Amino acid sequence: MLKLTPILLLLLYGLAMYWFSAWRTKRELDERSSPLADARLKRLTDKFAEAVGVDKILVHIYEIEPVNGLAAPDGRIFITRGFYNKYRQGEVSAEEMASVIAHELGHVALGHSRKRMIDFSGTNAVRVALATIFNRFLPGLGVIVANVVTSLLAAKLSRSDEYEADAYASALLVKAGIGTEPQKSLFRKLEGLVGMGGGAPAWMMSHPKTDDRIRAIEENEARWRLVPDT
Repeated sequence: MLKLTPILLLLLYGLAMYWFSAWRTKRELDERSSPLADARLKRLTDKFAEAVGVDKILVHIYEIEPVNGLAAPDGRIFITRGFYNKYRQGEVSAEEMASVIAHELGHVALGHSRKRMIDFSGTNAVRVALATIFNRFLPGLGVIVANVVTSLLAAKLSRSDEYEADAYASALLVKAGIGTEPQKSLFRKLEGLVGMGGGAPAWMMSHPKTDDRIRAIEENEARWRLVPDT
C-alpha cells in the first residue's frame, strides 16, 4: 500500500488540477458568452433536436476571436465570435457551422469531458513516474523525456476523441437530413480559416490531419450503406 501512495497522490493531484481548470473555464465562459440567436442555425439545430429526441439544443457565442468550437465540461456548446463572424461573412455556410455544433454535441454525448479528466490525471501520474525513472539514467534530461512521452500519449488520446466526435456528427447530420458534405467541405477550408500551416507532425497534434478525418468520414458512410435497413 505504501508503494502505491505516491501514485494515488499524483492521481488526486491531477484530478484537483482538472477540476480547477474546469472551474476556471466555466467562469470564463459565463463572463464572456451569451446565447446564440440565429434563425438559420436554429432551423438546423432544431433538426438535430428532433433527431436525438430533445426539445431544443442551445448554442452559445464565446466572445473571443480565434476560430473554434467548444464543448464545455458542463455540457454547454459554444461557437467563438471569430467563427460566427466567418459564417456571417459568407466564408462558412449555415450547414458547415451546424456540422461544428454536431461535432461538439458528439463530445458531450460521448462523455469526452469525463474521459479527459481521467486521461489528464493518468498522464500526470505517468509523467512524474517516467521522470523519476528516466532521471536515474539521464540526469537532468529525465523530465524533458517524460514530458515528450506523455505529450505524445495525450495527443493520441485527443485524436481518438476527435475521430469519435466526427463519427457522431456524421451520423447526426445524416439522421437530420443534412448529410456529411458540409462536414467534409468545412474540413477542407478549416486550415485557411484558422490560419494553420505546416506545424507539428500528425502524431504530435491533438487533432487528426484533415485528409485523415475526411477519409474516416467517407469510410463510415461506406460502412453504413452496407448495413441493411431493419
